[in-house]
Amino acid sequence: MRTDTGHVFRLEDYRPSDYLIRETALSFDLEPENTIVEARLSIKRREGAEHSVPLILDGDELTLISLHINDVPATDYDVTPELLTIRSLPYNADFTLTIVTSINPTTNRQLMGLYRSSNIYTTQCEAEGFRRITYFLDRPDVLSIYTVRLEADKAAAPVLLSNGNLQQSGALDNSRHFAIWHDPHPKPSYLFALVAGSLGSISDIFTTGSGRVVALNIYVEHGNESRALYAMDALKRSMAWDEDVYGCVYDLDIFNIVAVSDFNMGAMENKGLNIFNDKYVLADPQTATDADYAGIEAVIAHEYFHNWTGNRITCRDWFQLCLKEGLTVYRDHEFSSDQRSRAVHRIDEVKLLKSQQFPEDGGPLAHPVRPKEYREINNFYTATVYEKGSELIRMLRTIVGDDVYYQALKLYFTRHDGQAVTIEDFIKSFEDVSGQSLARFALWYDQAGTPVVTARSQYDEQNRSLQIILEQKLAPTPGQSEKQPVHIPVQFGLIGADGKDIPITAHQGAGLQGDILHLQESTQSWTFFDINEKPVLSLLRGFSAPVHLEQQLSHEEQVFLARFDRDAFGRWQALNHLLTTEILKNVDELHQQKPVQFDPQLLQLLAETAQDETLDHAFRALCLSLPDEADIARVMGTNIDPDLIHQSRETLLAAIAQANAAGFTKIYEQLHDTAPFTPDAASAGKRALKAVLLNYLTIAENSPAQAYALYEQANNMTDRFAALTLLVHRFSGHPDTVKALAQFESDYQSIPLVMDKWFAVQARRPSEHALETVEALINHKLFSFDNPNRCRSLLGSFAAGNPTGFNRADGKAYVFFSTLILQIDRENPQLASRLLTSLRSWRTLEPVRRAHLQSALERIAASPNLSTDVRDISERMLA
Repeated sequence: MRTDTGHVFRLEDYRPSDYLIRETALSFDLEPENTIVEARLSIKRREGAEHSVPLILDGDELTLISLHINDVPATDYDVTPELLTIRSLPYNADFTLTIVTSINPTTNRQLMGLYRSSNIYTTQCEAEGFRRITYFLDRPDVLSIYTVRLEADKAAAPVLLSNGNLQQSGALDNSRHFAIWHDPHPKPSYLFALVAGSLGSISDIFTTGSGRVVALNIYVEHGNESRALYAMDALKRSMAWDEDVYGCVYDLDIFNIVAVSDFNMGAMENKGLNIFNDKYVLADPQTATDADYAGIEAVIAHEYFHNWTGNRITCRDWFQLCLKEGLTVYRDHEFSSDQRSRAVHRIDEVKLLKSQQFPEDGGPLAHPVRPKEYREINNFYTATVYEKGSELIRMLRTIVGDDVYYQALKLYFTRHDGQAVTIEDFIKSFEDVSGQSLARFALWYDQAGTPVVTARSQYDEQNRSLQIILEQKLAPTPGQSEKQPVHIPVQFGLIGADGKDIPITAHQGAGLQGDILHLQESTQSWTFFDINEKPVLSLLRGFSAPVHLEQQLSHEEQVFLARFDRDAFGRWQALNHLLTTEILKNVDELHQQKPVQFDPQLLQLLAETAQDETLDHAFRALCLSLPDEADIARVMGTNIDPDLIHQSRETLLAAIAQANAAGFTKIYEQLHDTAPFTPDAASAGKRALKAVLLNYLTIAENSPAQAYALYEQANNMTDRFAALTLLVHRFSGHPDTVKALAQFESDYQSIPLVMDKWFAVQARRPSEHALETVEALINHKLFSFDNPNRCRSLLGSFAAGNPTGFNRADGKAYVFFSTLILQIDRENPQLASRLLTSLRSWRTLEPVRRAHLQSALERIAASPNLSTDVRDISERMLA
């Protein structure tokens, strides 16, 4: 484990390497505890670099066996497990360096570099894992052409995979065999991949538009082959979509995916050999929910799309991480929107952004989409880089228009293919095609925080005119006290009394483009003429910019928007705002021990929405779902008592359930479907609505009967797990719940991904005894700290998904969690630091809880021998 050196990397300090590695020939003699790696590197001194400059290569826990320069043993060098410094290099600019190292894949529990788990050799090299394999210029701007020879025992590892195309394979003496892979496309070391082991597979082909046939393979643990069929279907749809929409054609003869169970990330886009957490590959109706299917579809697409936006064109340095991730997340969002309900998918995107990225932007871990500095790059694979980065691409497309967007990307692909580039290079392509300056927009990449847009409007009945005034502000964030105005595209509509949009025929004010108000200054105003009635203003349609919108709308106007806004996001947002306001009002009343009362108009609105068959089922399910407790806490902002929020939310749920029980029952009964399960969006929407309604019905009846009936009768995991969740969260200890939990464990104990759900549903149960439940589950025979998925399902679900159970007023859960963070950090710092980020909003708690949590964080920060990952997060949260 790398302990913290205190070194800070800064964007302003970037300089090209003095040496390049034009070709990399790797040879692996794979053995569980003593793998020998030979790296034969074709080195070139960069033009202009001094001859006397030493070659400094990165390492991490490496053992050097030998070092040769032009096949002659080197003598003038210094070596540690973390660094190899070579002096007295050949005078001529080109030479060959041969490095032989020894590594132990079995003891590598960081799951970075080359590791062996479940008898499978796997690599994970992003961001800096390649240096755990051999000494190298392990930085993204050093691109090399790789040829890889793998050798292993044939019985233990019949499958030998690496990047690119298979050139040769065959048998060797002593029951061993080999395979040679060659990738003709230059790539950085973080995209290197290797997999070896005994795996099952499914195969297919994809034919490009030009008629070239690409072999497709998905490798899984034996017995899981049939559960990879949906992933293969998603892959083929992704390949066709990327070619049709973006003109991006796959460029190798083969595309391989490998699913492994022990993996820190969701997946990795290694060139031609994508390695996946099996969570995002394996699915069938009996083991995967609709959310799992949607996740597989999105992640398969995301990693495939990286072939162009990340692989063919990569990052110059890790500060440019959003260059590949933000663009690729946006592309996978668009793919999923085309495959499913665009409106529903957009709402889900915004919910994720607000629940994950907004708190990050508003707390001690705030950082720009392109950070200016870091101590540990693994800690910057964040919602800001990914989700906010995607929102910036969406805004850019809105600003320049669809035609310019696609033309600019075509120029970007042509101009920078095979290069490691920057955000400036990307934006320059858009400026060159559009002919406009994007300087104001580019500020989004360098300024942390979420802008607040305040909207005011004035209707002049006599002159039949409407004035809209928008103001933007951006509060100070860590390391950034002063901010500049950015370019914010605000999509809008003016809605008349008949519920229809009022056409805009005349206006005054710069920065109007169609139905977009382009806010680029601190304050701007627009005046619209020939407006014959006072309209209701619908702002930020489609969530056209990642901002906080402050708009003074009356209760009646909010209800009006929730009924009539033609923008689905705007309609949902209005209803969500009404529900949030109601819960916050009830929190105040509960705090003052006053009787809680409910808005009958809101209850009626929910009934109308549930019965509105012009709306698709998934949209109705979203509208009927109350804001999560964490969302309420985020809006509340300070002095948060999670117990009061939970109580207020439960009280509103009960009121809605009692007021609408008859109508909800009728709709619920209509949704019963005995047809075979299909994962399509329409069917998934029906199941989502059914689950939401069942929650209300169990509350109204105060009985687990319907939930248990669904659990027993369900022909798919979506319905079964929805029923189990209701049983565990609402009727803990009831005989039906005990029976269902035991049956679920018995049925699925041999399927790890399903058991993750079993652990998670119990960890999320709101209860004063949740800590004791989690403590018991840690001692369960199927729990393991070595498996990141299992840790996330139990510990992550407890810390991030159980506001009342985790935030006990006595602080005992914080002590428990901090102890485990320190334990996990000794083996897997990346996992520990990511679990720790769930505490980022600790300062928003009420004083007693805040003090307990601060003490736990200080305990972590004061511990000796912390990894760079955990020390970085803990100190930033306490700063």
